[in-house]
Amino acid sequence: MRLCRFLDGRDARAGFFFDDTVIPLDAAARLHREHTQQDLKLPAGDDLLALLPGGSHFTAARALGSWLAENRGVAGGAALAVEQVQLLTPIARPPKIILLAGNYNEHIKEGGGQATERAKTFPYLFQKPPTTTLNHPGAAIVIPKASPNHVDWECELGVVIARRCKAVKEAEALQYVAGYTVVNDISDRKFRPNPGREKRDKDSFFDWQHGKWHDTFCPVGPCVTSAHALPDPQQLALSLKVNGKTWQNASTAQMIFPVAAIIEFVSAIVTLEPGDIISTGTPSGVGNTTGTYLKPGDQMEAAIASIGVLRNYLVAE
Repeated sequence: MRLCRFLDGRDARAGFFFDDTVIPLDAAARLHREHTQQDLKLPAGDDLLALLPGGSHFTAARALGSWLAENRGVAGGAALAVEQVQLLTPIARPPKIILLAGNYNEHIKEGGGQATERAKTFPYLFQKPPTTTLNHPGAAIVIPKASPNHVDWECELGVVIARRCKAVKEAEALQYVAGYTVVNDISDRKFRPNPGREKRDKDSFFDWQHGKWHDTFCPVGPCVTSAHALPDPQQLALSLKVNGKTWQNASTAQMIFPVAAIIEFVSAIVTLEPGDIISTGTPSGVGNTTGTYLKPGDQMEAAIASIGVLRNYLVAE
């Protein structure tokens, strides 16, 4: 079951996502009622967390999703073409966006680092401000005027948290996942505030971190795949194209820390809340390796199997 949010006039709505089409939740429920004489009593609005595992209406949404998958012909008249709707971020207001750095060895090596083993290290975490970096599928990513020449891509698996949790053990961690989405962790590789500054020991770390925080630098979508439909998040192909050329092509099986281990580590430090998004790091193939950076007009496609393709384009500030 894949769910999305989309704009209908001025109203945000929930729908079932099928790559090329979206079937609004209310239209699907109406068709189900007409053909089965059963009322699933699904909520109005666009809160996908209520429809996903851990949500108050998950059982009904799962039943409707299963019926819809078996009766696509019946529902065809209610389908909207994806190119005719404005997709929105699947989670409208995530309390936190937590991201991993260096969770794929090939990406570590392409950046000049040494490959490592899970037992010898720990997940490196950073955050992006949800209210200013979060960006919609199909929307523009703004290349900042303050630092326009080294903007890069990073296709990542995003994990959406279902329920409030603290100190979760790895063996139980996936029980707290609502679903999975695609995150493109846009990065300004060579942001250097105050070029005439006096050198300090931690300059390079903070330069790196500040280059993650520009407005629009965290597109998420195009949908969220329910955790019940994707029980193993460690077997997913992921790729990224720029203007049709493939730059990243890997699998989540290559993660140093798998999703469950990441949740255990993060929840030991901070309470995770419903709607939090954890972005699990990127594989090799980023532009910085070859000095290839994004420019206005570029089109990106970040794709993960069983989820979908997150498309965005670049504009100058």
